[in-house]
Amino acid sequence: MSATPPPPPPQQQYPYQPAPPMSPQDQRLWATLTHIGGIFFPILVPLIAYLVLKDRGAFIAQHTRTALNFHITALLGYVVSGLLVLLVIGFFLIFAIGILTIVFGIIAATKANAGEQYEYPLTIRFIS
Repeated sequence: MSATPPPPPPQQQYPYQPAPPMSPQDQRLWATLTHIGGIFFPILVPLIAYLVLKDRGAFIAQHTRTALNFHITALLGYVVSGLLVLLVIGFFLIFAIGILTIVFGIIAATKANAGEQYEYPLTIRFIS
């Protein structure tokens, strides 16, 4: 008795194709939405936007990376402020970081909508 070899595994019919680059208008729209979304959901929106959209164009990659770096920096500021609440100054720092997040997010969104590059001030560059 001769054993017949098992059949080969099925071939993949539709190989993975990377997403095509976005148009400049779409990149501006998604960059604007990333900055505005970062105001309401600070780490979540910039992280998802960065992971999903970073390969779709240079403009969107720069804006999502910038937004993510800023919101990670703001999160560190909130943690330090939370520890400083015991010394009362933490309350003022939490308030100041919240105001800066809103103001810088709106500035970044308007720059992105105009098609300009923007770097948040006071930001540590974790992702380059």
